[in-house]
Amino acid sequence: MKKGNVLVGQSGGPTAVINSSLAGVFKTAMDRGFHKVYGMRYGIQGFLDEQYVDLSDYIKNELDLELLKRTPSAFLGTCRFKLPAIHEDKEIYERIFELLQKMDIEVFVYIGGNDSMDTIKKLSDYAILTGATQRFIGCPKTIDNDLALTDHTPGYGSAAKYIGTSTKEIIRDCLGFSYKKKNVTIIEVMGRNAGWLTGATALSKGEDCDGPDMIYLPEVVFDVEKFTNQVERLLKKKDVVVVAVSEGIKNKEGTYICQLTAGSDSTDAFGHIQMTGTASYLANYIHEKLGCKTRAVEFSTLQRAASHLASRIDVNEAFMVGGAAIKAADEGTSGVMVVIDRLSDDPYQSSTGVYDVHRIANGEKFVPREWINKEGNYVTNEFISYVKPLIQGDYAPMLVDGLPRHLTMNATGYKDVYGK
Repeated sequence: MKKGNVLVGQSGGPTAVINSSLAGVFKTAMDRGFHKVYGMRYGIQGFLDEQYVDLSDYIKNELDLELLKRTPSAFLGTCRFKLPAIHEDKEIYERIFELLQKMDIEVFVYIGGNDSMDTIKKLSDYAILTGATQRFIGCPKTIDNDLALTDHTPGYGSAAKYIGTSTKEIIRDCLGFSYKKKNVTIIEVMGRNAGWLTGATALSKGEDCDGPDMIYLPEVVFDVEKFTNQVERLLKKKDVVVVAVSEGIKNKEGTYICQLTAGSDSTDAFGHIQMTGTASYLANYIHEKLGCKTRAVEFSTLQRAASHLASRIDVNEAFMVGGAAIKAADEGTSGVMVVIDRLSDDPYQSSTGVYDVHRIANGEKFVPREWINKEGNYVTNEFISYVKPLIQGDYAPMLVDGLPRHLTMNATGYKDVYGK
């Protein structure tokens, strides 16, 4: 029986390996005999405007595929677009399914996080209501590592590797300026309500580095005064203090610390506050209270774009879940998200499975309280043991004139450089 086409999109904040999942979707779909793989430009929002491309126009050989796996950000472009409930706007669903029918789409894959799984849930529900035959599969992606039911998410390992490496380099830099100077550096790491990324700063600790002095995750209430006292005590023992904080730490009133400063109160389509300024606020506060030199470092988008420092485990697993999404759909499954199951730590091994997307969409997975120390200012060895296998290995970039080469819509592969 002739197979139809696959439609794939990317949504939400990108990762260093999001395109490796896209590569996995494309290759597996082609290997399994699907006719075409179309890519939504800017997610479901762009698709509603009939913005899509034939991925075969850009991925012509194995070199292009390998280059795509090494390309950060979203090759297709992403969006933060919340589909309304079916009863609120039936017309938008009729429009989507009309386009799917027009393009002979058999499989719809959405690569994303919590909010993207909400899209898969709603589309699969509408298909059931109307008897539509398209199959809808969620492919996990988020550096936040906060998707439920999966051991971890593609994108997290590479972000953790970057964060651990950069924290180590920042500490080394601080020590180089420590002679007869008291200084405090606050590192701000992404993480709205879950501290998986911030905890990864502890990876910097080893024989050649003491790691950060304190680590604050959003799972524990943050007390500014208590924090200041702890910094003051540390400064009596040492000249350099380095602290890592999540952008989403909150006080006992439930107010984000970033909201105490010039951080924006604007929200996205899903009601998420745009976060920035937590480290700056705390650095200024410490300077005013203690009079020492302070500095704020915000990793911002660097932690989700550093494909040059990607974990090989992460790249390979991202590719694996993309392929697993197509395999699940090809076997008749719909309304699910692919998950990663950890089989062992030493040697590290993992496999894929699928879970009903209704059990995942709009949920969050937090760092277990027992993985945070009693004082609430550091992670435990259990946390480190969980993360370490995910950052192993590297995936060397393809260099042109000394810089990493990426696959883009305008310049594919090495063709425009070498003419091959």
